[in-house]
Amino acid sequence: MAPKKVAILTAGGLAPCLSASIAGLIERYSRLAPGIEIICYRSGYKGLLLGDSLKVGPADRAAAHVLRAHGGSPIGNSRVKLTNVKDCVKRGLVKEGQNPLQVAAEQLVRDGVDVLHTIGGDDTNTTAADLAAFLAQNKYQLTVIGLPKTIDNDVIPIRQSLGAWTAAEEGAAFFEHVVAECGANPRMLIIHEVMGRNCGWLTAATAQAYSARLDQKAFAPGLGLTRDRLAVHGVYLPELALDIAAEAQRLKGVMDRVGNVNLFISEGAGVESIVAEMTARGQEVPRDAFGHVKLDAVNPGKWFGEQFAKMLGAEKVLVQKSGYFARAAAANAADLALIGRCADYAVDCALRRESGVIGEDEERGDALRAIEFVRIKGGKPFDVQVAWFRDLLGRIGQTLTPGALPASH
Repeated sequence: MAPKKVAILTAGGLAPCLSASIAGLIERYSRLAPGIEIICYRSGYKGLLLGDSLKVGPADRAAAHVLRAHGGSPIGNSRVKLTNVKDCVKRGLVKEGQNPLQVAAEQLVRDGVDVLHTIGGDDTNTTAADLAAFLAQNKYQLTVIGLPKTIDNDVIPIRQSLGAWTAAEEGAAFFEHVVAECGANPRMLIIHEVMGRNCGWLTAATAQAYSARLDQKAFAPGLGLTRDRLAVHGVYLPELALDIAAEAQRLKGVMDRVGNVNLFISEGAGVESIVAEMTARGQEVPRDAFGHVKLDAVNPGKWFGEQFAKMLGAEKVLVQKSGYFARAAAANAADLALIGRCADYAVDCALRRESGVIGEDEERGDALRAIEFVRIKGGKPFDVQVAWFRDLLGRIGQTLTPGALPASH
């Protein structure tokens, strides 16, 4: 039976795909089934729990295309986990003794929603799966269809998450300005901290995109403007082992020869070491509602700067983070094409009431399909053996050593 009413929500952190995904869903429904009512829950699962939604009227449908030119999410996000009862009570989203899953389910029933579109990462979509399972147990059939939003590009088994290409491109543009600081002080160490909790794909792709931009530029060596000064000199990911002493020796050679060092660091690199050091000092490790370490609080970029500065003889350390700049961008052409395909397929699945997360399934020949929720997991590692990344490391003289980053020496 075709749905009569559908709802859309966006959740988790921002990514350069949210606005375009909302636009794609609204436009597809308007073309194929204009009689289906559409609502959007404000601020993700928070809005669902509170019954805070907006109706998408005729004027909104006509204006939906405008969203593609914007980053962020016009309907708002939040980090709410429906199975984290304590956190939901603390935030005032449910009362003591209430089950957030039941509160959300009852709101969907009151709103008459047949299909729920969730646009988010693995946490968002596995939470949606929990909700759908709860409703099924209580004899309410809800079709839940997720779209994979994460700039980390780390959702199993999805080949490419929405917005990740754009985030890499924007991070490269960000560093193109930051790198000019290499001449602001002698022996400058610049650390570009890139988002990526467990997966180094975004850091690697950003470094690759930045290097490609450098390849398109002209230089004036006689005036001190050389590619070497602006180049990437090191890339550090959660998937790579790091011998700090050996790497510092290599980088000191770069510093002595070039006069500065530029490093690209995944925010998830070295976190285990930092957490271990904080725990040993008796410090509390701050975590979010999903139990993840709050990376902005542990500050990996600062930690790497402290590890390398003395060994390189750096006179100044500059740590710059591109995450919020990159993740809030509007989707680029490559992402818009992928978002369009996924949004169209999501609506097609909704009309035949097929649940799942829409993406190119790496375990099914990269076919675009509604991937079963039970197969969705986060933390997919970046394959450091891919040719383009091996070539990048070869160009900067860094050894490829797969493995987890060890504790500091």
